[in-house]
Amino acid sequence: MKSNKNSLVFSFTFLFCLLFSTQSSFSIPAFARKYQISCHVCHAPAIPRLKAFGEEFAANGFRMTDYESPRYFVSTGDEKLSLLRELPLAIRMDGFASYNFDSESADFQSPYVLKILTGGEISDKLSYYFYFLFNERGSVAGVEDAFLMYHDLFKTGVNFYIGQFQVSDPLFKGELRYTLEPYKIYGVKPGNSLADLKYDRGIIFEKDFKTGTTVVGEVLNGCGIGAAGEEALFDNDIYKNYMLRINQSITKNISLGVFGYAGKEFLSDTWTGTSTGVYNRIRMIGPDLSIDFDSKFILNIQYVRRMDSKVYDGFFVEEDVRTQGGFAEITYSPKGDMSKWYLTGLFNWVDSDLSELNYRAATLHAGYILRRNLRVVGEYTQQMSGRTYGRVNAGFVAAF
Repeated sequence: MKSNKNSLVFSFTFLFCLLFSTQSSFSIPAFARKYQISCHVCHAPAIPRLKAFGEEFAANGFRMTDYESPRYFVSTGDEKLSLLRELPLAIRMDGFASYNFDSESADFQSPYVLKILTGGEISDKLSYYFYFLFNERGSVAGVEDAFLMYHDLFKTGVNFYIGQFQVSDPLFKGELRYTLEPYKIYGVKPGNSLADLKYDRGIIFEKDFKTGTTVVGEVLNGCGIGAAGEEALFDNDIYKNYMLRINQSITKNISLGVFGYAGKEFLSDTWTGTSTGVYNRIRMIGPDLSIDFDSKFILNIQYVRRMDSKVYDGFFVEEDVRTQGGFAEITYSPKGDMSKWYLTGLFNWVDSDLSELNYRAATLHAGYILRRNLRVVGEYTQQMSGRTYGRVNAGFVAAF
């Protein structure tokens, strides 16, 4: 009886979300307001995925190089002062109804995400971007992405970033995916290691070449974006971690990349929070492939192999721990960037010497565009590692 009752509840919830959701999509509509253009100029078929123009716009520091927005800055008579006439702001709100077939439970998850975003140009070279996550799964998450960007540093063609960001951004940006299901391999941290490919603080150097080659280098704290510790230090040891990524356009539709990550960290006792005197050398490497046929068919593939010289779980120190995994993501839009609906499939895979990290799951996601900034979605994920079960979500993603 409980199963039948919950199934009815979920069926009603699913239909309600699909029929009556009235907001959607992720981006920062402040840019569309500034330039008085449609979100479709940068995103297709639906926000948040970027078109080539959108990627160029972001790389130029959120500015259109051949278009000057009227009355963007206050005229103060001081050429050294860049004072925005209006602070560019945008709001994102996501809400879902979910059903977990393992626990046989239906749940309303709205708001699932609520954030405020801002960004734009401060001068002809300097730009900024950040967002504050007011609510994520019922708690205040705080600031995640937050950085300053200097475009064409010293006229070298190098873009320079400083702040906090996802380490994996030069690979595939997690914030631009359609699915609720994340790119699992990017968040893997064996034992009590603090280093992964998600959020961290540091600097980025990025340069494009006429050969179709893009080179990105990162210097990182290697410990995430937690609160500062003693002496107001964010880094919890004396080491810095490094990542280098090279991407090459093979044809107009195909690009191939490879990255390497190297770092070192002191491990802490998970019970006392004190240093154990043991340090861990981290090495990650992996190729990636992207295929895009006129926005109708997009394939992204990532593989990551990670080696940790020592892993401490609070009781034992494991040596030479191997972790590997990746994902394959396919998006189909029948009319390319003019499509009103799309389908996305995502397969996640993680395999490690530490069995608790093992993960396999397949996700199918569908979205329908009611407005450029209005999208309703449905998603089903089948977990195939550990306890095998499915979970389904339906709802909206909103930006305005």
